Amino acid sequence: MITIPKRNEIRQRVHTRIRSKISGTAERPRLNVYRSLNHIYTQLIDDASGVTIASASTVAKKGESQSVGGNVEAAKAVGKLIAERAQAAGVKKVVFDRGGYLYHGRIKALADAAREAGLEF
Repeated sequence: MITIPKRNEIRQRVHTRIRSKISGTAERPRLNVYRSLNHIYTQLIDDASGVTIASASTVAKKGESQSVGGNVEAAKAVGKLIAERAQAAGVKKVVFDRGGYLYHGRIKALADAAREAGLEF
């Protein structure tokens, strides 16, 4: 019997292929994106030293009010927030890692918002 790979398994294989070609440095960290049904998460990662420089997501911490949800507006807010946190950390240029997801919808909205807020891809 032939087993059909699940969507997430395919995404993980695509992400592995992408990661073999790109990596982040201290001068140009990798902007990683993870998308779930209800939230979207981003991290700025320096792969050379294995350090996360900044992160942002739609999951709000105590005392913070952020747009919550797995929609395009929330992705735009996260893109703007990660760009602000990156500039506060002294980062202007990044390598975009779409995480194996297609470049449309929430992923595209996040990337466009980060570009508009001052990050260079």
